[in-house]
Amino acid sequence: MERREVVRKAEQLVEAAMKGNDASHDAAHVFRVRDMALSLALEEGLSSSSDSMEIVELAALLHDIGDYKYVRDPSEEKIVENFLEEEGIEESKGMKILSIIKAMGFKEELAGFANGEYPPEFGVVQDADRLDAIGAIGIARCFTFGGSRKRVLHDPAIKPRSDLSKEQYMKKEEQTTVNHFHEKLLKLKDLMKTKAGQRRAEKRHNFMEEFLKEFYEEWDGRA
Repeated sequence: MERREVVRKAEQLVEAAMKGNDASHDAAHVFRVRDMALSLALEEGLSSSSDSMEIVELAALLHDIGDYKYVRDPSEEKIVENFLEEEGIEESKGMKILSIIKAMGFKEELAGFANGEYPPEFGVVQDADRLDAIGAIGIARCFTFGGSRKRVLHDPAIKPRSDLSKEQYMKKEEQTTVNHFHEKLLKLKDLMKTKAGQRRAEKRHNFMEEFLKEFYEEWDGRA
C-alpha cells in the first residue's frame, strides 16, 4: 500500500484511539511529535532512505497508542501491532517500528533499555517526543496532565524523588506536578540521542529553568 495512504490511516487511528485522552497526550501531541521527528530526521541525514523516513513517521504517529497511563482495556496494547499487519507493512519494518515504540519511554531508559546500540530512527523519534515534553509546550502539557490526575501544583513538604527505578517512576503514589520537572523533564536535555535534538533541547530546557525560578519566587511571595 502507498506510504501516504498508510500514514492517512495511521492518523485516523490516532484520532480515534486517543479521543478520550486529556490534552497532554492527545492527537495534537502525536502530530507535533511526527512533524518534529521528520524534521530531525532531515537534519540527521535520514531523508536519503524512504524506508527510514516511513519508519520514523509511523513510529512517531503510533508511539502513544496503548500508553500504560491511558490503557482502558488490555486489548489496546495490541492495536499498533494489528494495524501494521492489516496495512501490509513488511515484517522487518514492522518489527523496527514496534521496537522503537517499546523502548522510547522514559521508564524504559530508567530500566536501561535505551542505553546500548540503537538505530538512527529510534533516536529521532525519541528525541521528538522528548522535545514535546519540555519548553513552553512541555510546561503546558505537564500542568494539563497533573490537573487531569488531580495532583497539587506544589507542596514544599513533598520532595522530588531521586534515583528513580522504572517501578518507582510508574507508581501512582502522591506526587506534585512541579516535582515532575525535577524527576523527569529537566533531565531530558542530557538524554537526547541526536545532535539535532540536543540543539533544540537547549533553548527549551533554559525556558523551563526560567519558568521554575519565577514559579518558586511567586510561590514564596518574593516576586
